Amino acid sequence: LDNGVNSLWLSLGTGGTPIDALAAILEPVLVDLAAVVLDAPHQPLEAAQAFAVVVADKDVAPAPGTSLGVDPIGAMLRGTGVTDLDVVAQAAIIAQDMNDGKAGARAVTVDATAAHDAGASDAQELAYSLAAGVAYLRLLADAGIAADAAAELIDFRYAATDQQFPTIAKLRAARRLWNRVLELSEVNSATGQLQHAVTSRPMMSRYDPYVNMLRTTVAAFAAGVGGAAAVTVLPFDEPIGLPEPFSRRIARNTSSLLISEAHVGTVTDAAGGAYAVEKLTDDLARTAWDLFGQLDGSDGLEAALEVVRAGIAESVSARGLLIATREMPLTGVSEFPNLQEKMPERRPYADGRPAVFRYGHEFEAMRDDRAGTPVFIATMGTVAQHTARATFMANLLAAGGVDTVVAGATDDIDAVVSAHRDADSPPVVCLAGNDATYEAWGTDLVTALREAGATHVVLAGKTDVGADATAAAGLDALAFLRSIRQELGA
Repeated sequence: LDNGVNSLWLSLGTGGTPIDALAAILEPVLVDLAAVVLDAPHQPLEAAQAFAVVVADKDVAPAPGTSLGVDPIGAMLRGTGVTDLDVVAQAAIIAQDMNDGKAGARAVTVDATAAHDAGASDAQELAYSLAAGVAYLRLLADAGIAADAAAELIDFRYAATDQQFPTIAKLRAARRLWNRVLELSEVNSATGQLQHAVTSRPMMSRYDPYVNMLRTTVAAFAAGVGGAAAVTVLPFDEPIGLPEPFSRRIARNTSSLLISEAHVGTVTDAAGGAYAVEKLTDDLARTAWDLFGQLDGSDGLEAALEVVRAGIAESVSARGLLIATREMPLTGVSEFPNLQEKMPERRPYADGRPAVFRYGHEFEAMRDDRAGTPVFIATMGTVAQHTARATFMANLLAAGGVDTVVAGATDDIDAVVSAHRDADSPPVVCLAGNDATYEAWGTDLVTALREAGATHVVLAGKTDVGADATAAAGLDALAFLRSIRQELGA
């Protein structure tokens, strides 16, 4: 708070800070000026009551943007936490008592990152948030709370990714969609949808984690331009373990620089009017509204969540193909990996954290179990003739935890075979040269390498020289790497 943060998001209870420490944590905090958002999926009412005691002791009204963070529907989707819907009405009573007739604490958070973390598309994340928001409106109405007051007790949380324009459009579409829900519900809300954007967990990588700084900067910029009321930048080492002061400072300063120096929050709806943004916003809103119609028409909440899960499974499959073919590249994971990097060490998280379906998890699993035998890259010709394809193969293999030994500049078959022998004759060999060298002596080199002990020969490119496999741009990298690792016995 002393260094630019203007609100707090606290993880409490199982997997987080003990609830009984809340008073000590907030003792120096002016809770009437700095909004406090609670995140206690396993003990939501206990955390809410503890916070209410803190506010009462300070004898102030909570700052606008404060939220008790109760979200049993999100707990249902994540498969962890309290799923009893009765906590919604109870949290509403606590929030209203704290507010004492003034705008202040919200009781319920529609945490759409529950869908995003499982692999949902942007439209599915929006549709889920609408379905959950409408369900909470109905629960609050059933508890005797007027529709206008009920709407003021709900806030929303969305994921911001490094896909800049889709993130901007998603946040704009979310407000448009929720305004339509309120209109149909005959709610006169002065604030509309209160949005909290948090940088995406699935997009972050465990390997080459410093790249996460770039991802979160783009995501935070998009969230600010998209109009989020609050933006949380996750530390770059979040996938590894408990963040340290350095990474937390970098995350905090990312927001501060975007606000104070880039002036991201100065212009309202800075992207509004741009055709591409307006079209993407409209497409997302219409698609999400249709999906929401399916969810709202389901036979109960559990049935709606099953529809959500089925849709997420389809999105995971479609995205997985893009990642496997590297059409959706992951820097440091599927592209430009560094097998020699020294990973930072972090303390482990406490048990109880929800699972996250990280985009690069299949590549990272292979990196976790590195192959013990390298692949020999049989470079053909001069450095200029083989560098492009040799580099392509070295990067591709490293993405699957496979190291390489490179022959270097060669001028004939004997030079390549000699280099293969000097490298202890690895069983898997990859030819790397240009089309002219392949045509001139590629077929003979394949034969010579097999006679020298190579059991599996791969060609970088698409020329037919009698190799066992080929590798070129657009291939299914995951399938290729698994086959290579099998040949290596990894």
